Amino acid sequence: MKKDFITYQAQTSPHPLAMEVSHAEGSYIYDSNNKAFLDFVAGVSACTLGHKHPKVNTAIKEQVDSYLHVMVYGEYIQKPAVELAKLLASHLPDSLEKTYLVNSGTEAIEGALKLAKRATGRSEMIAAKNAYHGNTMGSMSVMGYEERKQAFRPLLPNVSFIQFNDEKDLEKITNKTACVILETIQGGAGFIEPTNNYLNKVQKRCKEVGAIFILDEIQPGVGRTGKLFGFQNYNCVPDILVTGKGLGGGMPIGAFTASSKLMDLLQDNPKLGHITTFGGHPVIAAAALATLKEVTESYLMAQTLEKEALVRKHLVHPLITEIRGKGLMLAAMTPSAEITNEVVLQAKDAGLILFWLLFEPKAIRITPPLTISNEEIIKGCEIIINILDGIKTN
Repeated sequence: MKKDFITYQAQTSPHPLAMEVSHAEGSYIYDSNNKAFLDFVAGVSACTLGHKHPKVNTAIKEQVDSYLHVMVYGEYIQKPAVELAKLLASHLPDSLEKTYLVNSGTEAIEGALKLAKRATGRSEMIAAKNAYHGNTMGSMSVMGYEERKQAFRPLLPNVSFIQFNDEKDLEKITNKTACVILETIQGGAGFIEPTNNYLNKVQKRCKEVGAIFILDEIQPGVGRTGKLFGFQNYNCVPDILVTGKGLGGGMPIGAFTASSKLMDLLQDNPKLGHITTFGGHPVIAAAALATLKEVTESYLMAQTLEKEALVRKHLVHPLITEIRGKGLMLAAMTPSAEITNEVVLQAKDAGLILFWLLFEPKAIRITPPLTISNEEIIKGCEIIINILDGIKTN
């Protein structure tokens, strides 16, 4: 199977982890030898309720027995998509009332950027250095990391970058700016939180100049930071909210949400301003609806902060310089990329799944399912500490 994997399936790196998956349940993934791996990554923040969650699985199976894809997005009334959009609106500020469902986070970013240009008639887009918003051409254009972009240029023109948390850069947002797009918590950069009311100040500056304020919640969203969406921790409300990953409960989804006034602009001048065949797919919408109901109706969000405290308590070691992030969106920092690599790779041998971040090589990603137990958190932390104890440094 590994030979076929390498031969026939396109790869994203020269050295994939190449674990052959047999099945997954709860906080564990099992390989073809039935070895259990405690999952501290959750499919890169995507499996909000862990693996094989009964409510998500039931919703999928029931929808499969009713109908699959029947029509391109937005033409037919399909109950799972309508109920999902309605439930999202009920948990968001009044200005975030209408949702466009798509297939992935990067597609949702594309839609948000288009909507901002359509709403303002402007072309300038401002993003943050070391930002990551996806890998399609528009999303890559607002990626603040040239090394990942240079091979694919030319990208979209008229994009400039500001330093996240640097208030002096806010003067770069002007009446020529169509939108400012930021991650609520910078993911690939190393789980950098906003400080000193930064996002509120960006929002105010956007209002002053008539720019659209877009927040990318693809990683922080759906309960991972102790609130349903990360921005609810930081005294701000975006004009356009983008989500994905964890909303699908393990199924592929993206969404962007705005006011009716904004979103209705995609209906005309031109008509079909943003279209997608499979967006709002009934099976995926059913899985997302079950996920969102469980997150909002349970104690999972409150427990997320308790579990963060547990990680911080048990992940103390001289080779951990700090733990960044909030809730169960955490990055344990080590003194070097070499140490981080050793930890991630040795953890796999020890039955613990860890992973890297895109642009910060010293970070160890810790983004387990929100359903992970306290005992499983302690077990995973003990594995990490044992590995660090065995690492020799000069």
